[in-house]
Amino acid sequence: MTDRTTPLYVVLNRSGDEFGEYHRFLAGHPCRTVYLTTPGGLPALDRGGATEVHVRDSLAHDDLLPLVREIADRHGTPEAVFGQSEYDILTAARLSDALGVPGGYGLDLVRRFKDKPAMKSAVGAAGLRVPRFLRLDDAPSAEAVVDALGGLPLVLKPRAAAGSQGVTVVHGTGELREALKGVDPQAYECEEYVEGDIFHVDGVRRSGRLHFVTASQYVHTCLDYAQGRPLGSVLLDPGPERDELTLFADRCLRALGLRDGAFHLEAIRRPGGELVFLEVGLRPGGAQVPFLHVDLYGIDLFAEAFRAALDLPPLWQPSPEPAGHRAGGWLIYPAPRELPGRVVARTSPRAAVPEVYHEELPAIGQVMTGPGSYDEGCGIFRFRGRSAAGVRAAVHTAMEVYGLRTERAPGAGEAEPHG
Repeated sequence: MTDRTTPLYVVLNRSGDEFGEYHRFLAGHPCRTVYLTTPGGLPALDRGGATEVHVRDSLAHDDLLPLVREIADRHGTPEAVFGQSEYDILTAARLSDALGVPGGYGLDLVRRFKDKPAMKSAVGAAGLRVPRFLRLDDAPSAEAVVDALGGLPLVLKPRAAAGSQGVTVVHGTGELREALKGVDPQAYECEEYVEGDIFHVDGVRRSGRLHFVTASQYVHTCLDYAQGRPLGSVLLDPGPERDELTLFADRCLRALGLRDGAFHLEAIRRPGGELVFLEVGLRPGGAQVPFLHVDLYGIDLFAEAFRAALDLPPLWQPSPEPAGHRAGGWLIYPAPRELPGRVVARTSPRAAVPEVYHEELPAIGQVMTGPGSYDEGCGIFRFRGRSAAGVRAAVHTAMEVYGLRTERAPGAGEAEPHG
């Protein structure tokens, strides 16, 4: 007989590393857990301690809803349905809504964080600067879009995607006209291109206040990474710039209605100094952001995101004794532009860059068959230093000295050359 008085949590999981170890996040909290996981996420899960584990190739809403209804019939209505991935946050909220689940993130809140026009509308209504934008639901002409947004260049982007997937910067009306032909107007928006330095602010809000927060400046951009350039960021030193960014982020999150949860917010500082909201995720940042925060601050942002969504007390608490400034950063290299691509040479930058304290190099002979993600590619590096300026210099030096060479590998149906 199932004990229905113990809280039940249904977790959608794709993470096969330590950030998928939900049993750690729940240590000391009596509960029942049901995991709905992809095959790649299975190794991280405590299968022996789970109430049920279901492995699925698809975690789409329509594929999971019948299963979640069966789980509720067997064990009672869950206290929360949780998905930590950008791909699962909305699915979890929709499942919660369908089952009448009392906890977790509400559907209205998640939609504000997933739909870029809704996101910018909420932030702009609070008096904060956002890019001018236009929904494409009515499929206006390219000329009408340019006129409505005040000129070129413009950014065409999916309303709900992340990581610069499907994002295109257009510089001419004819270019925009061609780009509009290839997109679903219901799924895309167009917005003003804002020039400037790009920053990300990462942290956790609890009870409507910032519980933990850092601010970082990107080295290159997410769009650059999608186009084959390395991507990184450097944590800002304490001071007015960091304070201004964290205050701006907090005001944006208040406008979006986030009381408890982790976030990854991006903003642009224009050449004149004005901060412009770019977008925000209701989750920890990707790439090396969560690893760097564990290393430098001892905070597991995924654990805090999980516990915040479940309304459990945070695990991380500020130290009563300031531990001193922690300067750090990260750098990742994408898969080669020509795929499939084989790694034929690579050298470590650690001898020339002592600030590198962690590296993951691709194996000689490794063949890249797909574009990869922020977690896999052709080189991953984490840095420690005494100041943001020192770390930034180290990141740029690493890009200069890192030796990486790839060659085109035979694809499907191609034979290896002989002789």
